[in-house]
Amino acid sequence: MANRSLRGMRIGSHSMETEDGVDFAPRLQAHYDCPNGHTIILPFSVEADVPVVWECRCGVEALLRDASRPEVKAGKPPRTHWDMLLERRTVGELQELLDERLGLLRAGKLRRSA
Repeated sequence: MANRSLRGMRIGSHSMETEDGVDFAPRLQAHYDCPNGHTIILPFSVEADVPVVWECRCGVEALLRDASRPEVKAGKPPRTHWDMLLERRTVGELQELLDERLGLLRAGKLRRSA
């Protein structure tokens, strides 16, 4: 017991276990090349699907070595506030509402808001 004393050790920072008898899962090294000249090497499991694109530390997308850039899928354009407003009212109704509110504002029946 005296030989395995923990005196002077930082508990939790270093494991007392050894790697003897441990079989690690088979892995592969994936090399990513950044357009800014950075190279990223990441270990992946052999069974894992390796992504074609990885974000570099500089924020640019790095491409897997010997791979072609994936096609960008065309998605729906995002709905704007104007699109959602036109789902509820027509342009004629909006113009009528604007004229009504401007008339009340000019007549002094409404206060200006910030």
